[in-house]
Amino acid sequence: MTAAWSIGYVADVPYLEGFYVQQSPARMVLSCLLGRVVADVPAPTDEACYLELGCGVGIGALLTAASNPGWKVVAIDYNPAHIATGVALARAAGLDNIEFLEADVAQLAGSSQSAAIPTVDFVTLHGLWSWVSSEVRAGIVQLIAAKTRPGAIVHISYNSLPGWQGVIGLQRLIYESGMRSPGRSDKRVEAGMELARELKALGAHYLVESNVAREVLDKVENVPREYLTHEYMNAHWAPTFHADVARTLADAKLDWVGSANPLENFPDLMLTPEQRKVMDRYGDPIMHELIKDMCLQRGLRHDIYVRGARRLTVEQREAALGRVTLIPVVAPDELRTTLDVPAGKAEMSDSLKKLMASALSGPATVGDLLAREPGHSSAAELASVMVGSHQCQPAMWPDFEQPQAAHRLNRVLAGRITSVVDGRGSALACARLGTGFNVPTVLQFIAGRLLNGEGEKDVDAWMAAIGADIRPDKLDTVRKVIHTALEQRVPLLRQLQIVPG
Repeated sequence: MTAAWSIGYVADVPYLEGFYVQQSPARMVLSCLLGRVVADVPAPTDEACYLELGCGVGIGALLTAASNPGWKVVAIDYNPAHIATGVALARAAGLDNIEFLEADVAQLAGSSQSAAIPTVDFVTLHGLWSWVSSEVRAGIVQLIAAKTRPGAIVHISYNSLPGWQGVIGLQRLIYESGMRSPGRSDKRVEAGMELARELKALGAHYLVESNVAREVLDKVENVPREYLTHEYMNAHWAPTFHADVARTLADAKLDWVGSANPLENFPDLMLTPEQRKVMDRYGDPIMHELIKDMCLQRGLRHDIYVRGARRLTVEQREAALGRVTLIPVVAPDELRTTLDVPAGKAEMSDSLKKLMASALSGPATVGDLLAREPGHSSAAELASVMVGSHQCQPAMWPDFEQPQAAHRLNRVLAGRITSVVDGRGSALACARLGTGFNVPTVLQFIAGRLLNGEGEKDVDAWMAAIGADIRPDKLDTVRKVIHTALEQRVPLLRQLQIVPG
């Protein structure tokens, strides 16, 4: 049962470990440039500071610390079990530039713990805003106001309205019925879900007519219980309108810049021509976002703010984006030039297709790529399409060598893998990206083995290490997956210097 100290938060079930690329400093910088805002880029060896609030066990913070050895990374969470796990991982990897703090953010600003935090260059909050009380949200604003430098970049993700409107009743039903059931929070959420499914089968209006609620219940068997528990058994659960978040963060002198998902910043890809005409009646970007949120099925926003936005002209933006290096994260034969977007299927022009294919041939600056097809496309279009389609990642310091700290952390994270059955995936520290690189669990496992000096001759031993819960009839399939990864995915890891060449 959740302890009294948790004050309505789920504390008896650890949250999912994970890495979210929107928290990457390079992605934050790219979002600023796309939004025509100046973004300062500290080098990996500079004395910069990265702060994560609501870090969980801190996978993202660990990856950032290992990839940027000169930075100070501070990771804060309310749950001591999360912090204990993060500290243990940092110690095992020998990371001396990360600090984990167990703290109540509602009380943190002005405390001795806050005083010890350096002036911050980057802040990230993934999901926290939607799950905490109004007192904690006020504490977040106070902390950001007190600790960020002018020009600091803030990433915040949250459950947005009206995307979650159809789930408000479902969440309350699950929470209230769960709180009347015995056991841990994960058992309670199962009881709440069971009641919701029963009522849906009986034709309960708000569970049948709401597409979002119906989809949640239909897909619940494939969703990790840790996520369901924290999402639905939280006393302070509250989706929010973008305009309300922007007004609240303005108290910390934060200016909204745009989405950390690049394609979302282009109305041509998000809205129909008729919807865009309505949006164009307004010159206010906050109103633009409200109209987009009304038209899109967007339940989770990833927004970027800057403390004191300095605006760029279109020409200045193009020049700044031209200096950004795009690093391919898929093989050239995996090029996709037709993208599924809310406005339909977006087919790239012939000139853009050539640029996209060129971008997958190897790391290159956006400016160099454009020079290969003069007079076609723009830096903003090329960067947004390649990064937004997950075919490239931006790198601000692409020549930085992989530090030993990154190798150590990757060995530690891979060494924890004993099964690849759940297939949730994780990430590997990558200094060239300045952050983590998302990979399937099996590829993370392989990377760890390669870092330990093993090779293809050791695949039988690898199968023994991860095969205990694999059905006998699936062993050959897993073996083929490993060999395919060695042939097709490991060369990419070598290019990124994650594993030795």
